[in-house]
Amino acid sequence: MTETQAEPTVVLDPQPSAPPLWRTVLSAPIQARTWKEFAYLLAVFVLGLVVVTYLFVGLGGGLFVSLTIIGIPLLALVLLGGRPWAWIYRGLAETLLDTPVESPPPFAPQPGVFGFLKSAFTDRPSWRALVFLVIQVPLGIVIGYLALVVAAMVVFVAISPIIWGVFRPVNADENGVPRNSMMQFGSFYIDTWPRVLGVGAIGVLLCFALPWLLRGICLVHRALTIALLSATVRDKQLVGLRASRRAAVDDAAATLRRVERDLHDGAQARLVTIAMALGRAEERLDAGADPRDLIANAHASSKEALTELRELVRGIHPPALELGLEPALETLTSRCAVPVDLRVTLPQRPSPAIEAIAYFSVAELLTNVVKHAHADRAWVSVVPHDARTIAITVRDNGIGGVLPPGDTETAGGSGLSGLAARSRAVDGTLTVDSPTGGPTVVTLLLPKVGP
Repeated sequence: MTETQAEPTVVLDPQPSAPPLWRTVLSAPIQARTWKEFAYLLAVFVLGLVVVTYLFVGLGGGLFVSLTIIGIPLLALVLLGGRPWAWIYRGLAETLLDTPVESPPPFAPQPGVFGFLKSAFTDRPSWRALVFLVIQVPLGIVIGYLALVVAAMVVFVAISPIIWGVFRPVNADENGVPRNSMMQFGSFYIDTWPRVLGVGAIGVLLCFALPWLLRGICLVHRALTIALLSATVRDKQLVGLRASRRAAVDDAAATLRRVERDLHDGAQARLVTIAMALGRAEERLDAGADPRDLIANAHASSKEALTELRELVRGIHPPALELGLEPALETLTSRCAVPVDLRVTLPQRPSPAIEAIAYFSVAELLTNVVKHAHADRAWVSVVPHDARTIAITVRDNGIGGVLPPGDTETAGGSGLSGLAARSRAVDGTLTVDSPTGGPTVVTLLLPKVGP
């Protein structure tokens, strides 16, 4: 009887509990976040003054001379100038508000002067940055100034007992009576220690409320920065499309180089050998010798060349795909050195480009299983994921430990990065779940119709 080994119990670390509210309130004035937010409001107040000058001189001057030759280019440059301003404000948000903001794609002008002007006036990030700068005038200058004044007054009131005790200011009331008063509320003078300490206590209490005022204003700044200066969904899609296009071009170039290399090193070399053998056979015939051995060698070489060409054509587009993805995968899995269970359920046939990517991806993954997984069985399934996507899953019972395609290394050189790039070329995704000890599950999501 074999003894069953109990699985070790995993003890999870308890989640750190949130500090009590009173501790959060009492520590707010000395927290780094509060001082960074104060520095942010001070910075955007100073920048707001420069922004007013920029908008007044740039837009005002550009509109004033817009009827001249230099007016339109000047307005284009002023509009594009919003991008550097956006970069500054994104840097402030990331440094002082701990809010990283993803940048939109860089400006890509069309060739020529008119192309540049058209690109400038249709550049959405520049327009959004200009709107942000316009909003910064009241938000950064007016509200920022009021917040800074309130902060200065609160700090002054909190330390007023110290100032009053050191300097003892002397002033006179409306009747000419001398008073040692720092502050006055109508006819009520703060000129005694109890009154001064009472006002100072109010100032200290306000110091604990001040960080929340600064925090609320900075939340507005943070939301505005994310809304107007970050990359939109359209921008992210554009970046993804550009990356997919680069991946598709790189994949096509790699395929072309592989075909050229295989033709040069394989079929071309064999054809040269056949030509040389036939040439020597012709010489033997002229000399009256028997050329049958050379002809036999040429015949064998021609068969080998045809086999290599057939394999090369299969690597470009497998003939089995003409019948559909399921027959092609059945042929592929039947040739695999590891037993493979195949399940294909596709109510509708994908496009030829998607079928080719699916076929070659499964072929690459099964090759990895044979070479690196130390598995004795594999499973392949091709099923609908949703109305527009199919899910291709390759699972094995091997040793696992395969690193995701985004890592700098891949276990055994599995080439998952190439498969991920090929899937991204058609807006697909590739995920890897491979804990140490196995099993390894690679899932490929592809659209039913290629781009």
